[in-house]
Parts: sequence; structure tokens; C-alpha cells
Amino acid sequence: MKVLAPRRPINSTQQSGQTLGRGMDFALVILVFLGIGYGLDRWLDTKPLFMVGLVIFSVIGQFIKMYFEYTHEMQAHEAERASKRVGRPS
Repeated sequence: MKVLAPRRPINSTQQSGQTLGRGMDFALVILVFLGIGYGLDRWLDTKPLFMVGLVIFSVIGQFIKMYFEYTHEMQAHEAERASKRVGRPS
């Protein structure tokens, strides 16, 4: 009786490590900016002003970063597909 599924090698389409890394990056950057905002608010006695502003700034920045990374990856994939198409005999 088999309890575990057979092991499959991770190929280039299964990028779970990269996805997990991007998620951690997203969360940690937001937490760092939240902490900086909290520190500034305590120091300057402006309760949620810097905290909210820096969190919004970091979320927008992370989405812009993800957009450019995605665009770069798609251009690389398209270039790879085009080079395979050109190299293939008809």
C-alpha cells in the first residue's frame, strides 16, 4: 500500500521556491516600512500618519516591482520561444 505520492522532479514551470520568496519579500518589506512608520510616529508624536503613509507607499512599490519583474520574465520567455521557433526546420 502506497501512502505517499511518487516524487516528481521540479521543472521550470513549477517555481514554488520563487513564489514563496516573492511572498516573503512582499510581506517583509511591508513590515519594515510599518516599523519605520511606527518609529517615526512615536518620535514625532503623529499617531498613524507615517505608519499608514509608509505602508501604502510600500504596497504600491511592491506592486510596481512585481509588474516590472513579470514583464521582464515574459519578455525572456517570448524571446526563448521565438529563438526555438526560428531554429526549428519547417
